[in-house]
Amino acid sequence: MMKLAQINLFSRDEFVLVIGPVFEHSPWIAEETWAQKPFATKEELHRALCRTVESAGEEKQVKLIQAHPDLVGRAALAGTLTQESKGEQASAGLSALSPDEVALFQKNNAAYREKFGFPFVICARLNKKEAILKGFEIRLKNTRGEEIKAALGEIEKIALLRLNDLVAG
Repeated sequence: MMKLAQINLFSRDEFVLVIGPVFEHSPWIAEETWAQKPFATKEELHRALCRTVESAGEEKQVKLIQAHPDLVGRAALAGTLTQESKGEQASAGLSALSPDEVALFQKNNAAYREKFGFPFVICARLNKKEAILKGFEIRLKNTRGEEIKAALGEIEKIALLRLNDLVAG
């Protein structure tokens, strides 16, 4: 873990290297937020990062959503998830599914991607497989706009948990 005071002293490149992975394969968020430092608290840093996402416009927001892996998708089954995603999916019980459960997740992933054009994103660390499956059922009824908003809300939760793992205090 690092202290926020240390992070506040980082160059742009150091900040992007350390804070960039808080948002899945989207270092641009840390890059665009760097100039706002110093941050008084970890929560202030999180809010600044989230404001960068909120002001990015729909195209960049959708690319951020698309940077996330499918739950129990190809990357998970092939073992190519980021360390963060691997741990998060495991914490939800998604690394110990039966073949029927894997098939159900893949069916839901396909239906969701077909409807919205991006993967289903939910904060796995705050859910278990049953709640995630229920989330698919509920959120597949949403409009694309509602789903962009829902996915971004889940991404903010994921980012906060990742920041908590990274930054002391």
